Amino acid sequence: MRVLIVEENANLGRVWRRHLERLGYGVDMAQSQPQAIHILQNVEINIIILNLILETGSAFAVADFSSYRQPKAKVIFVTSSSFFSDGSIFQHIPNACAMMPAEVSAEDLGALVEHYGAH
Repeated sequence: MRVLIVEENANLGRVWRRHLERLGYGVDMAQSQPQAIHILQNVEINIIILNLILETGSAFAVADFSSYRQPKAKVIFVTSSSFFSDGSIFQHIPNACAMMPAEVSAEDLGALVEHYGAH
């Protein structure tokens, strides 16, 4: 299974990446919308871990492109914002499967990847 992490905080992304790699997943990382789109054009991805707030580009554009280019890929959103805390993200993004706080532990994120990647 292949995971794409789209996170501008490189240190946080590396923590998540190392944990997922220890669990046996292949992991690609992007720090912006253009990088994420490039990966989605060239690599088959099963799960996308996507920070809802990107300074370089739009998380919605990444999710929308993935639903077109790789419709089976599921999106796990992470955010430090309370925006969309009402769950409306699931009405706007059809491939969204979870929404977690950015402070989510690597272990919990790994469990989500395992759960949604198995389906």
